[in-house]
Amino acid sequence: MLSNETISLIHLNLIQGVGLKTVQVLRDVFGTAERALRATADELRKIDGLSPAMCDLLIQKPVLYPIERELELINKYGCQVLTLYDDAYPQHLKVIDVPPLVLYLKGELTLEDSLSISLVGSRNAKDYGRKVSYQLSYQLAQRGLTVVSGLARGIDTSAHRGALEAGGRTIAVMGSGLSVIYPASNRDFVKKIEASGALISEFPIGIKPKPGNFPRRNRIISGLTLGTVVVEASNRSGALITARLAAEQGREVFAVPGEIFSELSAGTHRLINNGAKLINNVDDLLNELPQHVLSQLQSSTSGSQRSDIKTESSQKSFIQKRNTKIAATQPPTEARQPVQSAPPPDLTPDERTVFDAIGVPSSHIDTIVRTTQLPISQVSSVLLMLELKGIIQQLPGKQFTRANQ
Repeated sequence: MLSNETISLIHLNLIQGVGLKTVQVLRDVFGTAERALRATADELRKIDGLSPAMCDLLIQKPVLYPIERELELINKYGCQVLTLYDDAYPQHLKVIDVPPLVLYLKGELTLEDSLSISLVGSRNAKDYGRKVSYQLSYQLAQRGLTVVSGLARGIDTSAHRGALEAGGRTIAVMGSGLSVIYPASNRDFVKKIEASGALISEFPIGIKPKPGNFPRRNRIISGLTLGTVVVEASNRSGALITARLAAEQGREVFAVPGEIFSELSAGTHRLINNGAKLINNVDDLLNELPQHVLSQLQSSTSGSQRSDIKTESSQKSFIQKRNTKIAATQPPTEARQPVQSAPPPDLTPDERTVFDAIGVPSSHIDTIVRTTQLPISQVSSVLLMLELKGIIQQLPGKQFTRANQ
């Protein structure tokens, strides 16, 4: 049950035009938000630092909607509420310049979430960016870090998905109230986030997403974390706002290099030119974290591999050269039987079947379809998921190879 003080802070948060500095002044004068809400006009006008216009707001209390309605919505959607003055409020977020007065929460925040990294980037990400975002977040989650992002399409969704499929934790910071899932295509996805992390918003429950909400949301994404990784971003991307805020908050800023001809690399390359740390792999990122942070992280799972993030063209070039050497001592792909070595753990039955069907040095998709006896649409979907997980690589001509052969 919410305390009277928490309800009063929610009420103040609903008053249009009242910000954190005003609330702090009121608490300094009256001791509590509950008492401040009962203050008379004369009491308010005697306070130094409150303008006449602000006094009028506090007297008239023009709320977005009645506090009773907000409390009903909190109960209806099963939300928790944390205020800036609660012990459970995230400590990293509490120390930024303008922390949210109120945080609405679905799911759970844990102490381990203080060891977190945010991944952000373009909503219109290319395959390259989505793969990098997925793979980085997957590996960060394996190392014990919580992945934070903004639930948007593209890079954000790939980041959340990678953390979840690695069995890790992820936090989605929303630019709307928690009753309004945006984009709507992630409506079912957020249930998984709630179960293995949290949804967070500073906006009242029923607030719809508006353009002005997202820069405010971005300071929370960066403020919750030790550092922010920008994966793909144009020169006008909102991800650059998050990176700037992270730098202002004294957090690390990382950027992943992209294809030089892509507009979505312009923003990340500019960040690198301006001093952001270039990330080629997850170890590059971890090596920039303080030693006391590294000592708290879970040890890497046995057999985990260092995985470089390269452009798709450089990956293909490397694999083609390697396979040219291997092919000289191997029979043709069509004549070989698939190698039945042990697949990586944590694969679904379909992923295991498709993985087993990939021979050395590579197999054509038609061969994989014939070997597995699965529909080509299903094989294509499974191959994409294995590729996103970094377990296989696609070569030119619809050939596929195991990544660690």
